[in-house]
Parts: sequence; C-alpha cells; structure tokens
Amino acid sequence: MFDREEAEAAFWAENRIDVRLMETSVAASSEMSESVTMTLRIDPRMLSRIKRLARSRYLNYQSMIKQWLSERMEQELRDQRVVGNARSQG
Repeated sequence: MFDREEAEAAFWAENRIDVRLMETSVAASSEMSESVTMTLRIDPRMLSRIKRLARSRYLNYQSMIKQWLSERMEQELRDQRVVGNARSQG
C-alpha cells in the first residue's frame, strides 16, 4: 500500500481508525475460546509486510494470521474429505 515509511506516516497522521472497528475487534476476541501461546520464528521483512497488510485491513496482525491459519486448515480438511470420498467410490 505504501512504498515508503514517510508516506505511511503521513497517511496515519491524517487518518484514524474508526472506534467502532476497534470495539468490534475487542468484542470478537473476548468471545474466542482459550488459546495457547506459541513461538514462531519469521523473517523480519515478511513480518513487516504482514503487519502492513493487517493495518490496511484494520486488523491486529496476530488476529489476521490466526484467521489465515483457520481458513487454510478448513480448506485442507475439505480437500482431505473430497480425496477420501473419491477413493472410497473409486
């Protein structure tokens, strides 16, 4: 979204996140089940890109990563069921 940090800083100096989005995020996180803390090593450049992307979507970067993992896990489970069904019919 931004090609330089200065451009991003200028944008955020003039724009603010809608409070309703933050309240919704807090409410959603409090409704989540218990979670386990884990450590994940990641390239700093990749983490910066993830944070920038999350910020552009008004999300916490950790929440966005959890959302991505959840979506991918559901996809993998769906794909696994399709393959299992095809094998049993084959």
